[in-house]
Amino acid sequence: MSPIPEKATGEIHIRGGVRLQGKVKVQGSKNAALPILAATILAEGESYLKDCPKISDVYRMLRLLQSLGGQVRWEGDGVCVSTGSITTQDMPADVITGMRSSLCLLGALLARCGSIVMEYPGGCVIGQRPIDLHLGALEQMGVHFHEEEGRICGEAPEGIHGAEIHLALPSVGATENILLAAVTARGVTRIEGAAREPEVEALCRSLNACGARIEGAGSSCLEIRGVKRLHGAVYRIPADRIVAGTYLFAALGAGGCVLLEQAPCGHMQGVIRMAERMGALCQVTEEGLYVQSAAKPASAGVIRTGVYPGFPTDMQSVALAVSTIAPGETRIEEHIFENRFRVTEPLRRMGADIRQLDSHCLYVKGTDRLHGQRVEACELRGGAALVVAGLMAEGETVVTGCEYIERGYENICKDLRELGVRIHSV
Repeated sequence: MSPIPEKATGEIHIRGGVRLQGKVKVQGSKNAALPILAATILAEGESYLKDCPKISDVYRMLRLLQSLGGQVRWEGDGVCVSTGSITTQDMPADVITGMRSSLCLLGALLARCGSIVMEYPGGCVIGQRPIDLHLGALEQMGVHFHEEEGRICGEAPEGIHGAEIHLALPSVGATENILLAAVTARGVTRIEGAAREPEVEALCRSLNACGARIEGAGSSCLEIRGVKRLHGAVYRIPADRIVAGTYLFAALGAGGCVLLEQAPCGHMQGVIRMAERMGALCQVTEEGLYVQSAAKPASAGVIRTGVYPGFPTDMQSVALAVSTIAPGETRIEEHIFENRFRVTEPLRRMGADIRQLDSHCLYVKGTDRLHGQRVEACELRGGAALVVAGLMAEGETVVTGCEYIERGYENICKDLRELGVRIHSV
């Protein structure tokens, strides 16, 4: 049975000018679910992942697991995965090259099978994102890599062993690949300079639930003591902090009062602080995050992206969209990726006053209002930003390229309709 009920959204139509009211439940985290799904390759028996988001990137990962010999079924509010028989021979190249996060299969498959041949992962248009850190770390653990016909070939002839690894940059993907390779390796692996993102912490906790021995989850220093085998487990995927942040900034831009149910507030401090600087009133409750916003956001002055716990690069495009109607001038500094301003031109067509200095910095001068236009999403977070811009604009906005948005949002139209927005897809 295919786990991929692909949606075919062509366009999103939005009538702007409505203040948001109501509550919406925040879906499970895309960036946590994908490496945790990859980790099921290492577990004997069945794993059940609660609140696994039904998004296209998850469907692609499940298709990859099936192609490797895994069994997958949706059940209740989650997905069951069993990987008793695994082969690396038939991975669909189009899925690998179309999804950057397929790279997290590298560490898991090397640990399980001892060798791998796979296409170079793709799926992103927001920068080069080289994989040198991944390959260099795994080489320290006994893996030999070479390239053959444009594909990555790796093998560990004597098995994977522990190592002392110092990451020059706190790469989320490299940290996750090391973890996946190390949990069943011989000896002890120590990672200095590990990424601290909540999604890495979630991977550590899910692996520990399966019998791994990882210490330091949530810190920049991780210690992994290899075990002989892992077992299946039940694990709940945490709520998506970027989806919650998107809806928080949607309320900030359009005005209104909303409750974001199950928002992971403890992992959103950088986003919440920025929203408060821009005029939102945020209250953490047992139910989630309650947000009140005036009709017009204030300028943040400067918005700088950074590694966790800084302001997330995945929130930069949405913050840029909201800044276009904030009085005064805002400086946006992107310190993670060099090609994350692709949403600038569509926003200009809607009436935004944006001046780009270079690939890492731009200035936004707040305007009275945006105007509805037909605009195209070119990547996931930029697509969400265009939807938010449509909420703030006069008239109708039509967003095309919605297959990008579906990579990270289960149903952005349904969620926003629950908050009173006049929005539908065709």
